[in-house]
Amino acid sequence: MRLLFVCTGNTCRSPLAEGIARRLIADRRLTDLEVSSSGTSAWPDAPASDGSLLVALEHEIDLGDHRARQLSPEIVLNADLILAMGPHHLDRVEALGGSDRSWLLTAYASSSRTGRAVSDPFGGDLDVYRATFAELLTEIGAILDRVEAERSRPTNLS
Repeated sequence: MRLLFVCTGNTCRSPLAEGIARRLIADRRLTDLEVSSSGTSAWPDAPASDGSLLVALEHEIDLGDHRARQLSPEIVLNADLILAMGPHHLDRVEALGGSDRSWLLTAYASSSRTGRAVSDPFGGDLDVYRATFAELLTEIGAILDRVEAERSRPTNLS
């Protein structure tokens, strides 16, 4: 399964989400899960923001190699589950052909079709980035719980 996290610039929330997901996937020893991120208005090859880099490092997650990617139809096509940080990101994903496998990140985590945007730390101080990190950590834990539960359900062969 290929998970894709989407935000605006692919420098704050979605790189944090990607890093957190990678860590949790490794900690849980989950297999066959790939994680990436992209932005609806990304500046290609931009690094993760300083705040995201620093807060991730506080949790021993290295975003130093991250480079922003502009969301494209090809990126959407190659993802099995697309998790958007806000409604306008979800709209863009759906416009690029991902409506059958895209959700607001918070809606998917709660198994609901309604959700809220993940707070954007852009321009904030480190405490704002820490709050976003904590929010993402909780939500991504719930997402992986759901993915694991859905994978372990027996399929109906009748």
